[in-house]
This record gives sequence, structure tokens and C-alpha cells, in this order.
Amino acid sequence: MRIIIDYESSWRNSFLDGSNNELLPKKGRNFVGSMTELKKSENYHKRDVTFNTVMGILNRLIGDQRKLYQARESDHYYFSDIEKVISFKDIPSIINQEIAYIRNMKGSTDQNSFTGMIKVNDPIFQSDYSQKFWGIIALDIHELCDFILDNISINKTLVLEPITILNQLEVIKKIKPVNAEGRIKQASDKLAELFKKYKPLNKKGEQLILPMYCSALYLQLQRLEQHYDMSAAKSKMGGISGISNNGFTPKDFMKRYTTGDQKKIYGNPYIREEYVKGEGKVKHTLTKVSGQLEIILDVDVAKAKELKQMIDCAGVSSFYLGKKGLAYVSAIKLH
Repeated sequence: MRIIIDYESSWRNSFLDGSNNELLPKKGRNFVGSMTELKKSENYHKRDVTFNTVMGILNRLIGDQRKLYQARESDHYYFSDIEKVISFKDIPSIINQEIAYIRNMKGSTDQNSFTGMIKVNDPIFQSDYSQKFWGIIALDIHELCDFILDNISINKTLVLEPITILNQLEVIKKIKPVNAEGRIKQASDKLAELFKKYKPLNKKGEQLILPMYCSALYLQLQRLEQHYDMSAAKSKMGGISGISNNGFTPKDFMKRYTTGDQKKIYGNPYIREEYVKGEGKVKHTLTKVSGQLEIILDVDVAKAKELKQMIDCAGVSSFYLGKKGLAYVSAIKLH
């Protein structure tokens, strides 16, 4: 018995983690199609037609709308004795690479955006200690080491408002790692003694600059507490909003200093970029395939007629092949 299925624009990628062939987690499968998640290679999921795909289609054609694992676990699974004699051929005729805009339903927030008006009059920007506090990020690396090791006074000035602070942090973030030696190593070692969460080195053993500046802000917070009331500068958790010992998150930083909520992400293009040695920058996008799927069942004529009658009675006109796309039975041959 042969069942011929024609299909158009079958999506060959998945935006969720886990598998559709296992029990659904309580909170559902996680969406991994966001720009942030796609930076990880393991979240770009390619999906081809598999034996489970074929079995899911056959169950759908006879009117069984349960998930495949649920059908297989039941006592009256129709294909329990037939699966071993089923094979298939997937024959693609058109393969397209497209950029699709994927709707994000998780309620995720944009890492670099905010809503509402900026509160430039927050005490952390308008207090007597403000220039001494934020002046840390205006220091060059040598001055920063002097501050950490020798507690020099801060005479640098900045325009004290959230956007300027963020821009300066972005400048620091772009500074390349340096060799961990001399005064830089001494200053970094001192920060490591003071802050357990401080992570100064990359995988090559080089000194990261941004964690030094961020942890130096926490050091200055401690030092200024000896002379000023710094309660207004702290978050509810006792830290600096949006800034950790090793970096910063713009959306969390701006959340405190704006009148609106964090900006939700509506969606994003489904695209993953990576650098491949010898090829350069490679883009992975959504794969759409059109073609024909041939399902072969090595059963006797009586069983073939029974299965065909069940398919006719169920009357399934069209269905998805994998995710999205349009598929339909174009022919059923009993011999």
C-alpha cells in the first residue's frame, strides 16, 4: 500500500525546545526563537521528516487527533502491529531559505529599550555624592586602578542623566581585554577579595575591563556610605539597579529611571548568524520545502482496504506537514 502526500511550504525549523513526542511540561515548551536565544547554536533547530512525522500523519488521517506519544501509550493503538512494516520517502522539489518574522508570545522585554519619560531628577543623579559616584566610569583604566588600590578622590565630571551613563558604560563595554599584569592585576585581585561574584577573566585568561568598572562602582558605593546616606542609590536588593559586579542590562537600568514599563518585544526575524572558519559570516534562516511524501505500508490487501476506508471516513482534507505549510493526500494505491 502506498499513500502519496503532496505538500507546500513545509517549515523545517522549530522555535520550541524539547520534543513533541514526549509529555508536555507543566509550563509548556520554551520559545527559543528570539534573537537572544538564537545566539546559542543549540537553539537553531532543524527539522526533517522523520518516522515519527509519518506516524503522526497516519494517525491524523484516520481521525486520531491525540499526540503521537499519547496514541502509542493507549491500549487500542491502531498501528501497534503495523509500524514495523512502514517506510517512507521524502522527495523535496523546492527548497527555499526565507526570513520570517516570528511573533514572540512570551512577553519578553527588549534588552535595550524603555518606555515613558526619563526621570533625570532621581536622587542618584542630583545628590552631593552623585559626581563622586558616577565619576568612576569617567576614569581611564590607570586612574581606575589608582582609585581601587589607593582610594584617590574622584574629580571627573559627567552629565548626570541615565542615557549619558548608559552610553559611557557601552563605551567601556567595547574596550578589549588586556593582559592581567601589573597594577591592573593588583586592582583586579583586590576587587576579587571584596566581591565573590566578580569574574575578571575571559576563557583566554585575559583581564575583562567592564567587570572592573562595574565592581569599582560597588566599591565606591561602600566608601561613600561612610560619609553620605546612600539608601536612595540602592535598589530594593541593596545593589545598583541594572548594574552587577560584571556588567549591566540597559532595560533593568532604565526601568528605575523611567515612568513607563519595560518595553515588550513584539517579535523578531528568525535568523541566526555565526562565523565559520574559512567561510566568514554565515546566516541561517527559515527553511521552507515543497515536495512529495510517499508512505509505504507492507500490509495485505484486506488491511490496506480497511485503512483506506478509515481514511475516507475521517475525511481529512488538508493538514500540516511538520510545522505550517499545506499538505494533502493526492493518491492512495493498494497495490
